This record gives sequence, C-alpha cells and structure tokens, in this order.
Amino acid sequence: MLTQGFMFGIGASLVYIPAVSMPAQWFTKRRALAVGVAASGTGIGGLWLTPATDHMISGLGTAWALRITGIIVFAVNSVASLFLRNRLVVQRREKIVDFSILRDSRFLLIFAGGVCGTTAYFTPLFLLPSFAIEVSGKSNDFGTNLITIVNAASTIGRIATGQAAASFGNMNTLSACTLLASLSVLALWLPSQASGTLVACAIVYGMFSGGLISLIPVVTAELWGIQRIATIIGLLYVAYFTGAMVGAPSSGALVDNVGGGADFKPAIIFSGVFMMIAFLLFTILRVSV
Repeated sequence: MLTQGFMFGIGASLVYIPAVSMPAQWFTKRRALAVGVAASGTGIGGLWLTPATDHMISGLGTAWALRITGIIVFAVNSVASLFLRNRLVVQRREKIVDFSILRDSRFLLIFAGGVCGTTAYFTPLFLLPSFAIEVSGKSNDFGTNLITIVNAASTIGRIATGQAAASFGNMNTLSACTLLASLSVLALWLPSQASGTLVACAIVYGMFSGGLISLIPVVTAELWGIQRIATIIGLLYVAYFTGAMVGAPSSGALVDNVGGGADFKPAIIFSGVFMMIAFLLFTILRVSV
C-alpha cells in the first residue's frame, strides 16, 4: 500500500506530468503530434515491460522482479530528465494553481469530461485479461497478450491522433477518440467472447483511448494559451486522479457484487457508458467554443 500505491504514485506523477506537458510549450503547429509522441512512450514501455515483468516474476520471484524494474525506472528516467527543458518560467508572483479557472464553463466541461473518461479508461486495462481467462476460457498468455496488444495499439494511436488533430482540429479529434473508445467496449467487448473480437477490442480501444490522455494538454494550450498551461494542467490531472480512484475499484466491485465474480457485463457497461458521457461533454465543449 505505502510503496506501490503511495510512493510510486507520487513518483510516477512527478515524472509523467512534466514529460507530457512540456512539449506543448515548444510547439504550435505540430503541438498535438509532439505531445502524442511523448505520450506514446507509455505504450512503448508497457509493450515490453508487461511481458518482461511477467517472465521475471516466474523466473526470479516477485522481489527481484520489483528490484530490477525499479533499477530500470531509476536509470532511464534519470537520464531522460536531463533533457527536459521548460520554455516558460513561472514568476514568483504567479499562482502555482490558478483557481480562478473554476469560473470558466469551458474548464468545467473539460474537467468533467476528464473525470468521466478516466473513470472508464482503466476498466479494460484491468479486466480484459481476467475476462479472457475466466469467462472466455483462454490461457493466461492470451490474457497477458491482450494488454501487450493494447499498449502496441496505444503507441500507434497516440502518434496517429496527434497527426489527425493537425488536420481535423484538437477538440474534434478528442471527441472522436472518446466515441470510438466507447464503441469498442460496448459494441465489441460487451456482446462477444470470441478470441478475434477480444483482440479487435484491444486494438481499437488501445488506438483511441490514448487520445484522451495525449490531447487534453493540447486542448488546454489551445483554449487558454501556453502561458497558463502550467497552472491549469495540474487541476486537470485532479480529474484524472478522481476518475482513476472511482473507476477501477468500482469496476471490480461490480464484477464481485453484481456479477457474482463471473459476470463482467455490469463493469463493461459501466466503462462504456462513462466513456460515452465523456464524448458528450467534449462535444458540448467543442460546440460551445
């Protein structure tokens, strides 16, 4: 609880948030693509680290698997952090967190969309492998491979959505990504247990769910300018925190208490509906702007 939950959570946020926020300061025309490339690193990391950790746990035990991954994280991020450069310098007189933004209806829409989107976001990542093993009767390797597929698709998707945003607009692309991520859950995962459908769900969900993560900093810069992005983005990540705290535990509780530990449909509907609500909120934002 204290190490993996509390300490790792703080450390990961201190690494991740600057890494995906800083590119927005350095680019204008290609801002969405730059942030997408930065955010695609999470997909690349998950692509190899998930199976690697699985093999380390099997071959070396949990303790050494954690030690090795900890050493890798420390070494790689120590080197990478040397290359991070802020373009904007926050003046001492400026507010670290700008609470006046709470009076802006546009911010409330994107904040609510972020809460709903992240409430839905983690359910497929946590439950899709369990569903494949426990409900569809697939092997443990198949369940692990589904997460690998999600990460691979997410890597491609975050770069592709960044490129698409340059042509179709940041908010249009954000709305489209949440809509397609929702449909991948409700139209592919919910009605079927077939291997091919589960793989298709992993591909489509991975491709488009990453847009929720990579495009929100870009939309923030578009709406309020890069001068305010440092103070606003912190508040937006409170939305991510809230959604993550609500979504994954609620999905697990739905499987255990409503589905009797074997019926995943309530959790799948929960995830798909919340992602659809995020789509509606982002669409309202787009229309209002």
